[in-house]
Amino acid sequence: MTDDGALPLAGVTVVSMEQAVAAPLATRHLADLGARVIKIERPGRGDFARDYDTAVHGLASHFVWLGRSKESIAVDLKSLQGKEIVRSLIDRADVFVQNLAPGAADRLGFGAAELRRDREDLIVVDLSGYGTAGPFRDRKAYDMLVQAESGLISITGTPEAPAKTGVPSADIAAGLYTFSGVLGALFRRERTGKGAHVQISMFDSLVEWLGHPMYMAMYTGKPVPRMGVSHTAIAPYDAYPTADGEMLIGIQNDRGWRTLAADVFGRPDLADDDRFATNILRVQHRAEVDAEVAEQTRRFTTVDLGERLAAAGVAAAQLNDLDGMVAHPQLSQRDRWRTVDTEAGPVRAVLPPITFDDVEARMDPVPALGAHTDAILAELGMTDGRIGELREAAVVE
Repeated sequence: MTDDGALPLAGVTVVSMEQAVAAPLATRHLADLGARVIKIERPGRGDFARDYDTAVHGLASHFVWLGRSKESIAVDLKSLQGKEIVRSLIDRADVFVQNLAPGAADRLGFGAAELRRDREDLIVVDLSGYGTAGPFRDRKAYDMLVQAESGLISITGTPEAPAKTGVPSADIAAGLYTFSGVLGALFRRERTGKGAHVQISMFDSLVEWLGHPMYMAMYTGKPVPRMGVSHTAIAPYDAYPTADGEMLIGIQNDRGWRTLAADVFGRPDLADDDRFATNILRVQHRAEVDAEVAEQTRRFTTVDLGERLAAAGVAAAQLNDLDGMVAHPQLSQRDRWRTVDTEAGPVRAVLPPITFDDVEARMDPVPALGAHTDAILAELGMTDGRIGELREAAVVE
């Protein structure tokens, strides 16, 4: 068992009105580092991400991914009593996070100004789709829609067809900026005693991620082409055929090109070819470069080519599918797999990326809806009788 007292955020309490991916990802990372995260859910259904699919022993893959190490309390926020319960929890918390529909938290009485009126030390985080102002403020902000509005889809895919990314990039970007924003606010509070009102939008988060293509488009006046697995500014950089599959190769400097041509392929003449002498020239002659590389890579099996590239220090990777990722030796040989309990039984989970050398991240169960309602209400001083009355009135579940 992990000694929670050694985790960086032990002693920090987070109350979260969260749904879908962005806010749940942020608070799960906070929980990974030891924070107590109390998840406010609706009676009956809870976070709608619970119903996205039934892939994990009948549970939703999104929720299993993002729900662990949290406490779930199911409260009717439309009722006065439910609002009082949540307000009592926030009054005891260090951080309040919400990603409800625009304006919903304010209408419920949980706006940042109201919550911080008597709690200057409270950190309030509002996570939205497009921000709290501007013409898109009230628009629905599903991940795919934000990918489209931000321009990410325009540069993702192949020349023939655009595509959204295979993971919810807008949600993940916003969740990670929320996580880092909370950490920054907590650090400042340690020094000043002052809390914060932190605002994160999915749109702003993806715009930040698009810095490189944004500058290319702004300062060349040309659209950034969709390149598949290739790269707009580097060559060779693509998936190349082998005798039995494919290998991704990325050459980022001229020394690497010489190593690939001379040491891996045994073709120093390619390294000396005036058309390929610099990266800029290779990009200008991309078709010829790719044809030459493909002719060479076909000579080897994927395993043999991978070993040759690794021995030469050339950047390369096999084109894994998800089964290949799950079986990847980098996970198994570094002991990255753990078991996490759920209401449907134990599931495998990967340790989070942030690794401390003296303490392991928290990997507590994924809660059933309302699993902690009674315990949390008891902490607020409620008797079993009073909790029963609230259940009878459908205020809590």
